[in-house]
Amino acid sequence: MRFFLVLIGAMLAAAPAAGQSPGLASAIGAGQVGERFDGYMGFVNVPSGEVRRQVAAINLRRRNLYIELAARRNVTPEAVGIATACELLGRVGIGEAYMLKDGAWRRRAAGQPAPVPDYCR
Repeated sequence: MRFFLVLIGAMLAAAPAAGQSPGLASAIGAGQVGERFDGYMGFVNVPSGEVRRQVAAINLRRRNLYIELAARRNVTPEAVGIATACELLGRVGIGEAYMLKDGAWRRRAAGQPAPVPDYCR
């Protein structure tokens, strides 16, 4: 399972950053857009149209990757997304927003450990 998470993390590590505009980077840094427990990005509040389009494109690429990896591993795309979220939540930076399974948005504070749910360990 660890290899699976590393593989997914490596595939996604550059994906958002590669096509990321300064507007999206700013929205992430400001805590307006963040990582969710299901492996997708979400909106804490209503961002600009350009940021919404970029997040939708990132989520579409992720969904397609989850479907492809799920077929290879004989698991559901949802399981792949949740496994990916374990990796992505561990990379949430200070001040960035994230959502755990309870559906509440939070922001990582200075000195706070990365928000890795128990089921990821």
